[in-house]
Amino acid sequence: MNPANQKLEKYRALLNEGMEELAKNPAWPRAQEALSAARQRRATVFLAGNGGSAANANHLATDLIYGANAGGKGTFRVHSLSANASVLTCLGNDTGYENVFAKQLEALAQAGDLLLVFSGSGNSPNVLHALEAARRLKVFSISFLGFDGGKAKSLSDLVLHFPVHDMQVAEDLHMIAGHLLLKALQ
Repeated sequence: MNPANQKLEKYRALLNEGMEELAKNPAWPRAQEALSAARQRRATVFLAGNGGSAANANHLATDLIYGANAGGKGTFRVHSLSANASVLTCLGNDTGYENVFAKQLEALAQAGDLLLVFSGSGNSPNVLHALEAARRLKVFSISFLGFDGGKAKSLSDLVLHFPVHDMQVAEDLHMIAGHLLLKALQ
C-alpha cells in the first residue's frame, strides 16, 4: 500500500473510532436535549475555541443561526466568542489571552444560557477560564474534546470526548458532532 493510502486508512480508522465513541456516549442525547431546550427558552448559545477549534466554533454558530431552522423549528440566539478580532485583541492585550472568552461571557451571558467549547487538548487556559466563568454564571457547558480530554473534562457539564491523539482528526470529529447536532435539531 502506498504511503498516501496508509495515511488515509489510518485517518479513516480514527474517525470510525471517534464515531463509535460518540454513539455510546451518554452525554450525546443530553447535548441534543440541552440545545433543543436552549432554543425553546430563547437562551443564548455561546461558542469558543482556538485555532481550528475557533473555526469550528464560528462554523457551528453559522449553522445554528441559519441551518438549524431548515425544518421550521426556529432559530437560535448564537454568539461565537472566537469571532470578533477587535474584542479578542483588546481583551488579550488588556487582561491576558487566558481571559478572552471568560470576560466576554461575564459581559454577555445570563444564567440559563449555554456554552459550547471546542478544544483538542482540553487544556487551553482561555477555554478553562471560560468553563469556570460559565459555572459561576450558571451557564450550562458542553465541551467537545480530544486526546485525554484534559482539565476541561472536569469543568464541563457535558463532555463529548473523542479520545484520539491526532489534532486534525479530533477537530474533524468535533465538526461532525456539531453537524449531527444540527441535523437532530432540524
